[in-house]
Amino acid sequence: MAATKFALVTGAGTGVGKSVATALVRNGWDTIFTGRTLGRLEEAAEAANGLGGGRALAVACDVSRPEQVERLFERIGDEFGRLDLLFNNAGMSAKAMPIDEIPVETWHDVVDVNLTGSFLCARAAFGMMRRQAPQGGRIINNGSISAYAPRPGSVPYTATKHAITGLTKTLALDGRPFDIACGQVDIGNALTEMAAPMAQGVPQADGSVKVEAVMDVEHVANAVVHMASLPLEANILFMNVMATKMPFVGRG
Repeated sequence: MAATKFALVTGAGTGVGKSVATALVRNGWDTIFTGRTLGRLEEAAEAANGLGGGRALAVACDVSRPEQVERLFERIGDEFGRLDLLFNNAGMSAKAMPIDEIPVETWHDVVDVNLTGSFLCARAAFGMMRRQAPQGGRIINNGSISAYAPRPGSVPYTATKHAITGLTKTLALDGRPFDIACGQVDIGNALTEMAAPMAQGVPQADGSVKVEAVMDVEHVANAVVHMASLPLEANILFMNVMATKMPFVGRG
């Protein structure tokens, strides 16, 4: 019988995070669902536990707070004793507007969650993976189509997603001596609460507003499970999973 694998998914109460965490449980991973809202996490974990396979556990954590991330990883050590996968997924966007109209507080809010939160979780996961026996593990960062091409008025979100690409590349390099693999999934128009406006019409680079094609979020979950299931000698550094007809290629 294969050894149990242990995973942590951030932002797991809704959307991509919930779908990925559920898919991991379904595929036999014991998985911690984490996010800021415990009620949503408990509902998601309870539903996942009904699928068989692995075990789901809900633990509340604001990933932008170092002390909360530290407590989260202490809990992982107590519950699992090791960590084989971190899916760094927690993120937020902001209302589209020109940079001179963006409140500094909005910039800090987005950076704190999208970038600092990913750094804090990757930092803790890397340390655990480096010191556990057997050594190693995998970190998958949720980038975005916006890690390559911005939408109009998206300075905070786009800047953080470009930064996530740098985090991914550096972790992939620094993890080599410790059998820690790092990759990034760049998602385009998965139908979640965050992407719901796509089906109503969103601003385009030419100033028009158009409805965009979307895809089922389960395709993203399946892609992440595939990345996670590779042996540590193999890595998908970047995977782009997008609605086929969305205006990404040729955007702008």
